[in-house]
Amino acid sequence: MNEVTGHRREDESAPSTYQPGDFGRWRTRWYAMTPSGMVAGLSDHTVTEHEDGTISVTPSILVNDGQKDWHGFLKHGVWRY
Repeated sequence: MNEVTGHRREDESAPSTYQPGDFGRWRTRWYAMTPSGMVAGLSDHTVTEHEDGTISVTPSILVNDGQKDWHGFLKHGVWRY
């Protein structure tokens, strides 16, 4: 399993400007960019904020752009896939 440490975006910028691994809020909703560079909306997930600013997301994150899929986990700001 691969691991990538994510980075929280505090500037409320649009998810399209995120770098792979970034996560943050935009227009009151949580978004993330997977380590593969796919934007994931997290509105159908439970997002838990931790005291250190990281987040955990349940259930797992599955993104499909019509051509490829990405599936993994984000726990305490660390991506596992």
